[in-house]
Amino acid sequence: MKIPVEKNKEYKVEIIDNGFGGEGIARINDFTVFIKGAIKGETCRILIVKVNKSLAFGKLLEVIKESDYRVEPDCTTYKRCGGCSLRHVRYDETLKIKQDVVQNLVDKFLSNKIRVNTVIGMKKPYNYRNKLQYPVGKDKNGNPVMGVFANRTHDIIPVENCLIQNEEAENVAKEIFKFIKENNLSIYDENKRKGAIRHIIIKIGVNTGEIMCVIVSNDEKFQAEEKLVDTIKTKCPKVKTIIKNINNRNTNVILGNKNIILYGDGYIYDKLGDYTFKISAQSFYQTNPIQTGVLYNKAIEFAKLDKEDVLCDLYCGIGTIGIFASKKVREVYGIEIVEEAVEMAKENAQTNNVDNIEFIAGDVEKAFKELVEERNIKPIAIIVDPPRRGLDVTTINKILELEVKKLVYVSCNPATMMRDLKLLEEKYEIKELQPVDMFPYTSHVEVCALLELKNCK
Repeated sequence: MKIPVEKNKEYKVEIIDNGFGGEGIARINDFTVFIKGAIKGETCRILIVKVNKSLAFGKLLEVIKESDYRVEPDCTTYKRCGGCSLRHVRYDETLKIKQDVVQNLVDKFLSNKIRVNTVIGMKKPYNYRNKLQYPVGKDKNGNPVMGVFANRTHDIIPVENCLIQNEEAENVAKEIFKFIKENNLSIYDENKRKGAIRHIIIKIGVNTGEIMCVIVSNDEKFQAEEKLVDTIKTKCPKVKTIIKNINNRNTNVILGNKNIILYGDGYIYDKLGDYTFKISAQSFYQTNPIQTGVLYNKAIEFAKLDKEDVLCDLYCGIGTIGIFASKKVREVYGIEIVEEAVEMAKENAQTNNVDNIEFIAGDVEKAFKELVEERNIKPIAIIVDPPRRGLDVTTINKILELEVKKLVYVSCNPATMMRDLKLLEEKYEIKELQPVDMFPYTSHVEVCALLELKNCK
């Protein structure tokens, strides 16, 4: 078949839908074209910039007929930054776009074409992140720069006011960067693989006010360390700990494996609902605490837990879901591959006086199988919250074999979730799908799925 579009040629198109990344979708002679910044219902003039065998990508040149949902972006770096993708769309419509994305995946993968629930959004979808991570580098003129990577590049865009970052966290990052510039600290050059400071990471306990600073360095020691610590302590009194993380690998991964505590004990605490959680530099903790409470409460509501239930919390991280659910069941078993997270989960259970929970360090694929087969633990309920790659086949098969009555799947990646739910449909009916907007104005959406065992008495 001849491809009906040409690179570097302009076209007038109707936008028929929005894709997973929020981009507009058009069809030219039944050939799919993705256009960043276009909205369903618009008529646009575009330039084709890339052509593949089955689809093409266009650059938005002009919106001829605007959607009623189009708004002027409220961020000066929006067009270059890859962090948000939907700031040109009215917030209530972004929720509809996300609902449609999940619905399209349901229609594609599942036998039961269930209607996806309306996305639960935020009343104030701003400054919601409790974790900031800004790269540090130099611009084309050799001047220090801190901000965010431009979309699909490693060029750093300076950021004065990011509308999704916590304002206090951003102010601390600015103080650190000001010190770096004023004291001419060595900055990492990823092309030469030389220099010290690579990233500034700030974590904040939104409900406690405690702040952690992590300085990611290519070198074991950088100049003026002690002076930097004193400056942060003086100018940012809410900072409870400062950590130097060593990352001397040529990698896109931000954190290295070695942490050196420069001040404090290396941890902060935050409250989520009735519980207190300990947070380290390396541990995963949901970045939107307001919506995290909404998500976890929905998962527990879906599970319909009973005081005599045995619950397995797979991919438990630092124990948040399991601890949330602990008072509703007889016992909980949490499994997580990151050993540091498991140690913190145990401490979190102790801190919150939760004594009916056990955390196991190991790969879920193996550890869950061992828990069931060797220790003869038979869960009545399972909540899974896997990483973006979804569940492994071994775990899916074990769940199918056990025929667990109560199964809830929480996912940050609806595509891999639907792939897994398709396999689970062998014995389970997908009863409800509840998306939660954990990351407003981005293309990401979290989904909580309720599964019910077929022919369950």
